[in-house]
Order: sequence, then C-alpha cells, then structure tokens
Amino acid sequence: MAFFIPAMLFFYQIAVLLSLLVFLGILLRNMIDLPRMPDHSPQTGPLVSVLVPARNEALNIERCVRSLLRQEYAPFEILVLDDGSTDATAELLRQLLMESGGKLRVVQGEPLPEGWHGKAWACSQLGHQAKGELLLFTDADTWHEPDALRRTVGAMVASGADMLSLMPRQELVSFWEKLVVPLIHVILMCYLPLRLVRTSRKAAFCFANGQFICFRRKFYDRINGHASVRNAIVEDVWLCKSVKKAGGRVVAFNGTDVISCRMYRSFREIWEGFSKNLFAALGYSTVGLFALIMLITAFYIAPFAFLFHSLLAGEFSASLFWLPLTQLLIALLCRLLIALLFRQSLAMAFLHPLSQLVLLAIACNSFYSIKFGKGASWKGRNYNFS
Repeated sequence: MAFFIPAMLFFYQIAVLLSLLVFLGILLRNMIDLPRMPDHSPQTGPLVSVLVPARNEALNIERCVRSLLRQEYAPFEILVLDDGSTDATAELLRQLLMESGGKLRVVQGEPLPEGWHGKAWACSQLGHQAKGELLLFTDADTWHEPDALRRTVGAMVASGADMLSLMPRQELVSFWEKLVVPLIHVILMCYLPLRLVRTSRKAAFCFANGQFICFRRKFYDRINGHASVRNAIVEDVWLCKSVKKAGGRVVAFNGTDVISCRMYRSFREIWEGFSKNLFAALGYSTVGLFALIMLITAFYIAPFAFLFHSLLAGEFSASLFWLPLTQLLIALLCRLLIALLFRQSLAMAFLHPLSQLVLLAIACNSFYSIKFGKGASWKGRNYNFS
C-alpha cells in the first residue's frame, strides 16, 4: 500500500499532463484551421438579408445598425425585429428607419409561442420576412467593419459553404468581462478540432457563434430554419448540427478583423448569460456537467493544491511539485496564445485559475437553476426545456 498510493498519484499527474499537452496540440492546429476571411472579395453579388433580433438593446442597436448601413457590398437589406422591447429600442429604430434610405426594415415581433426560445422565435420571424439568397443573422450587440459583408459573401462563395460562422473580437472592458468571457475561446480552441467542423459529417464536431451566422437560403429552408431549434437555448450549435445532419457544409473563420461584439457589461449579465448556456450546451446531462466540473478541477485547480502542499511539506517530488508546475505552465501558455490570437489582455491570462473557479460556480448555478429553480433567465424571460 505504501508504494501503491505514490504510484497512482504519479500516473494521475502524467495523465493530466498528457491531456493538457493534447489541448495545446489542438490549439496550435486550430490556430491554422481558423483562418481570417478572404480579403479579395466582390462588392456585388446575390442579395443578402442582414437579420438582427433585438430585445431591450437601446445601448447597442444604433451602433450596430449604423455599422451595417455603411457596408461596401450591394445589394443587401437590413431587417431588425423589435422583440417586445420595453426600453428605448423602438424609438431608436424609428430614427434609424428615417435615415436609412430604404435599406432598413423594422419588424414588430409577435408574442412568444409556447415551447420556443425567444431568440429562435425572433430569428424565425426574420427568416420568413427576408428576401435574400443569403441570410446573415447577427446580434444587436455587434459592430461591423465596412468590408464585413463583402468578405462574408466572398468566403461563402469560395468555400461552397451552406452555413458560415465566425468568432468576432470580443470587446472586454470591465474586470469580469476580461476574466470570464475569454473562456469561450478556451473551450473552442483547446477542446474542439476545428478542421473536423469543416471536413467531418459527424454532428458531434460542430461550431457556430450566434453573434454571426450566414446561411444559403435554400439550405436554411431545408432544415426548417430556426423552427428546428425552437427549444434550444444554445441554438447556434444546434443549427450547425441540423445543417450537418442534412448533408450541408459548415465553415468557420476568425472574424476579429471585421466584427466586434460586447456580449456583457456587468458581472450579473455574465453570470446569467453563462448560467443560461452552460448546462444547456451539455444537453442537460447531469453526468456531463459533473464530469466537466471534475475535469476543470483536475486540470486547472488541483495543481495549485499540490504545489501548496509541496511547499508546506518541503517535498519537491515529481508528483507533488514538478508535474503540477508543468501542468500550470502549459495551461498558462494556452491562455496566452489565445489572448494573442483574439487580441485580449495578456495580463489577465495570468488569472486563468481564477476564471476557472468562476466557471465552476457558474456551472453549479446553471445546474441548480434548471433542476431546482425557475429555469434559465434572460431578458425578463425564463426557460426550462430540460
């Protein structure tokens, strides 16, 4: 027994180290497989319908629409759906409508039906109103460079994609935004081989970012549009699954040079937004959630406990000191590479373990709110499709 426990600890540390090296390998490969969109793109082509669902977006909607109105591409139309806003969103849209020169249409959203997620319902209404051959769904909290639309069309044509999505540059202002929001990139870049999103027909390999998704109209209709994900909180990933199951081609790009987005503005919004999505992203699997909690603890939290114990005991063995230290350095390297790639704070990367502790708290809250609370809460609505 005296030999068995140290041996088991050593093999455990080796397993954690190898896992982190695999994550680093996936990240390095993904940095190649997530290219920027082509720059040499046409300024004219098929009609594009730019579709923006908006619910209480007074802080964002004017900036978003103005950035879309100055696109270099033609022809395009912009449809914004006011989804029962109770702030100044409707008034701002009326002002923009008068200034748009006919490029903008404002749609009044219908009441949310039973069994639908709010964003899916808003996007479904926009899809039915749109006239374009290409449908670009983008969030109200995004901002678009003037060449964003033409480069998107160029990427769709060049790749032969039926669905295109990208990762915008996340605008991170507050401490909590800089700490937690980059975990989205960690999950994407370290755990999912992005090449398989493009090359594999398996629905398990899916990436989509609801902040920016472009469809070929005929394929959007083939999968029954957002009606196919009416009760999916993480509707973007499930749309990708629907496209793949229908035999479609999905591509992903790094969009940090053409689009930016400020997802959240406070710790409360981060808490509610991540809590809404996390358990749902795991298909409401309790086993999956607790496995995620255990893995986060093993990869990013436990190494500190081993180092602390090593320093207190004065025992600098491979199992208690050198292997945990190497694990932490690999995790930090991953976070620094991601910060460089997506133009994030390098200094905040050193707080990666703290961000993982916050993620653990969010995971527990996500589970509790669905299983024992009122469900996921977002913009005055509660959802529980588990």
